[in-house]
Amino acid sequence: MKSIPKNIAQLLKSNSERFQNHLIFRERNNNGWKEISWSSFYKNVLKISFNLKERGFEKGDKMMIYSPNRAEMLQLSLAVMASGGISVPVFAHYRRDTILSLINHSDARFLTLAGEWQAAQLSTNLNLKEVFIFDTMSSKNFTPFLELLDPYSEDYELKLSSSPDEICLNMYTSGTMGIPKCVQLSHRNILSQQEAMSQLWNVNENDRYLSYLPWHHSFGGIFELFSSLYNGATMSLESGFGKDAGILYENWKLVKPTVFFSVPRVYENLINLCKEKKEADSNLFHPELKFIFTAAAPLPSHISDEFEKRNIPIMEGWGLTETSPCCTITPLDKKRKPGYVGFPIPGVTLKIMDDGEILVKGPNVMAGYYKNDNANKEVFAEDGWFRTGDVGEMTEDGLKLIARKDRIFKLTNGEKVIPSELESLLQCKCHYISFAFVTGNGKDHPVAILFPNQQLLRDPSYNVSPLDGCFCPRSIYELGKCLRGCMSDVNNENKKKFTRIKSMMLVDDELSIEKQTLTPSLKASPGNILNIYKAHLENLYGAENSVKENVYVINLDQ
Repeated sequence: MKSIPKNIAQLLKSNSERFQNHLIFRERNNNGWKEISWSSFYKNVLKISFNLKERGFEKGDKMMIYSPNRAEMLQLSLAVMASGGISVPVFAHYRRDTILSLINHSDARFLTLAGEWQAAQLSTNLNLKEVFIFDTMSSKNFTPFLELLDPYSEDYELKLSSSPDEICLNMYTSGTMGIPKCVQLSHRNILSQQEAMSQLWNVNENDRYLSYLPWHHSFGGIFELFSSLYNGATMSLESGFGKDAGILYENWKLVKPTVFFSVPRVYENLINLCKEKKEADSNLFHPELKFIFTAAAPLPSHISDEFEKRNIPIMEGWGLTETSPCCTITPLDKKRKPGYVGFPIPGVTLKIMDDGEILVKGPNVMAGYYKNDNANKEVFAEDGWFRTGDVGEMTEDGLKLIARKDRIFKLTNGEKVIPSELESLLQCKCHYISFAFVTGNGKDHPVAILFPNQQLLRDPSYNVSPLDGCFCPRSIYELGKCLRGCMSDVNNENKKKFTRIKSMMLVDDELSIEKQTLTPSLKASPGNILNIYKAHLENLYGAENSVKENVYVINLDQ
């Protein structure tokens, strides 16, 4: 592997000299686009670094950033990392109990808030040296972020000599209830991955990114963000944060991204938009779109087919926050095969254990979890390999993911069931199912709990092609009746009779971040879901628990 910048400071300095007036970042406001060049951006990073030092920020200090993506957050985070400090981005809408717990756990000496909503979640007795705020707010408790942009000494330099193995980013993983694990990542972790990726794709300063992925999460905050920074591309912030397909489409028309990173749900929304608006097709699939990148969950074949038939390459990766995050990637020059996530990136080695667990070694593997020795002992083998907790197999088509190791369960007959396989079948069978969860540990058959796509149920304009055999239900009860036939088909297609689902429950409820059934990156949290809806699942095995939600039970064993 060829030489790479030793640290974030060196990357920023060299790119500011190389790209100078080229745009690094764009953000929409009421007057259009607010743009900043590499030269101006680097000067702001110097100002922030200098003024933080003047206020007592020292090497190794942690700056927690409690904000959605914005230009100020990007400048602050990089300034902290380039000053020998540790940036700690967290989900912008954590409520009081969670954010206070994270502040305490992180040992951050400094905190920066987005605005009034975040400020309202705090208490007054925080053990912090100083709290900054991005938005204008009259409060003696918070220092305006603009004060960090005061003039700096012209001879001031960033920490260009920082060791590649110094920690520069602490990222909290999305996990089960309670304090998430805090992953410690070094300059080497982040930059070695980008150098590896530069050998696999042709991303450069002429590329345009349209970004909504949150920077507190590794997919957006490490993989996408640093691929843009490393290669000198221009990143435009998506003002709808990926939540509104209409806003995303309008931004897409303006930016015309050449590469796009997203989770499957957003791709599905874009494809549905194409069905509604004829002109959307040519705008979304424009000639300069080089590829799309998907991760975090399997991309349904009916969605990938739409891109492939328009000759838009799809790249898919696999990894974890603990691996910075990418370990494998599908090659651009080969047709992607659903269920397979490619081959190890340069510098990364995989090993499959006898039980199928995937182990990883490479410069991308984290230093360890912060203040969690027990977890470190669990994930690091004696010979230095990192245990990912994912089960898979290596094939000639690349790595095939099977399941999370802790989700595989046994029935009373001793047979193992891989719930993710059944869940994919259920979700792919019906557009109206947002999430499906299968369980049955210690039982004689598996059952499933299903959550409908509430948006489709409420949308009278949404119609599935008659070829799909769907009569477009408008209520949970209509959907339940429709699903009986679809789910029987799923069982009939399942050759492993012992894994056939005998009953399932459609729950008129939505998964959410507030209930911790969705992670801040909008992935489902199976452990929390199975815990919260435990009573519902017990009812599928004959219990008579009272539940507050409207439900529709589908029995398939009759």
